Amino acid sequence: MSHPLIALLTGTVRPFGPRSVPSGIDKHPVAVPVHLGREGLSGDGQGDRRHHGGPDKAVHHYPFDHYPTWQEEIGAVPLLDRPGGFGENISTTGLTEDDIALGDRFRLGGAVIEVSQGRQPCWKLNHRFAVADMAARVQRTGRTGWYYRVIEEGMVAPGDALALIDRRTPAWTLGRVWRVLYVDTLDRGELAALAALPNLPDSWRRLAERRLATRAVEDWALRLTGDPD
Repeated sequence: MSHPLIALLTGTVRPFGPRSVPSGIDKHPVAVPVHLGREGLSGDGQGDRRHHGGPDKAVHHYPFDHYPTWQEEIGAVPLLDRPGGFGENISTTGLTEDDIALGDRFRLGGAVIEVSQGRQPCWKLNHRFAVADMAARVQRTGRTGWYYRVIEEGMVAPGDALALIDRRTPAWTLGRVWRVLYVDTLDRGELAALAALPNLPDSWRRLAERRLATRAVEDWALRLTGDPD
């Protein structure tokens, strides 16, 4: 089964938020084919390369399926009138975190992409939506979206569709990963199984191994609020 794109989006880096930090979260649909390389779509920028972008976060996908639910929960926010509110590069319907698994591979136009990890929401969503705890809400609900790494570079276009071509670890849906990371946070069996996955990004492997070693969960406050205090 294939899933046509609702939108293919890119954004340039601009000052964002009360501290005017550089960010590429403001994405807009493209109307012409663009090249998808190992680091992402041509013309797409990330202001914080430490936490955004790179080979394991080359493309961000956020389901348009979640938009009506967010409208019910936070009201008539203009950002929810069209794709791009969450800074995504790809918008579709019919695929959510419970359908997608780590390692799933899709053909998109002339490229092949692989699900690498779920999104860990950060404080920028709070300012983006003018909702003080928006990042925490995204994390708490599991409506996070996800990232792809690029297996084969190529041209992609707004009219293309995602076509599933392989499932490497189908048991590890992003919903399951979310539960390990944010619900049953010290389930040692699940943490060990997650850490052993061959296609897991190194940063998530280290996170799982650290929890196993320390029997403690990392502090999420700075990521979710942006407040060092």
